[in-house]
Amino acid sequence: MKHESQNAAVLNAPAPGSGGRWAAGEDPVKRHQILEGAKRVFMKMGFDAASMNDVTREAGVSKGTLYVYFANKEDLFAAMVNSERAHFVEIVRAALVDDVDIASSLLEFGKVFATHVTSDKTISAMRTVVGVRERMPSLCQRFFTGPDNLRTVLRGFLERKAEAGSVEIQDFDLAARQFLEMASGGYFKLRLFGDMDAPPSIEEIDYVVRGAVRVFLAAYGTDRRSRD
Repeated sequence: MKHESQNAAVLNAPAPGSGGRWAAGEDPVKRHQILEGAKRVFMKMGFDAASMNDVTREAGVSKGTLYVYFANKEDLFAAMVNSERAHFVEIVRAALVDDVDIASSLLEFGKVFATHVTSDKTISAMRTVVGVRERMPSLCQRFFTGPDNLRTVLRGFLERKAEAGSVEIQDFDLAARQFLEMASGGYFKLRLFGDMDAPPSIEEIDYVVRGAVRVFLAAYGTDRRSRD
């Protein structure tokens, strides 16, 4: 699904200008090629050890081409982080379906979220971002709390479900944070800090997320009133 989202972004990019050629630094396919190469380099080597020469070799582009698209390593890293965050958000956004019951939608969303956030690739990316936090604080802040992130996507879904009468919530931002924390089951922090070597199994994630949905709807679901 992630690759489909990335490919769609490239295919849906604006067409080239007159003459059928892109202006320097505007070819979305070339930009995507560079970002994919940069991602592999940064994940493997970390920000400090990686160089622009490493990226040119991995991405299969010349140094001149690389600098047409990105002014320096910091600019390239920021673009890669923003791209990865956007892809992550789109993956989990697709799991939230408005026209099914809220329990089923939250269950699917929670499983997709927990699976992705505890994967080796995501943990490696998170560690890389955290590693440059003091040097690039605004970038890290955008990655975790930007205007379009997991919390805002879930909050919007909960607001729509509240309008439909499925939940009663006073603080939507708090409710979204609570569900994300419960759905991760603590696995994300264990993975991030190296206390858990491998991602949790599908069965473990399913068990934890089902529990998160039950607790969440016990607190906020309107059906709870008939049981009180």
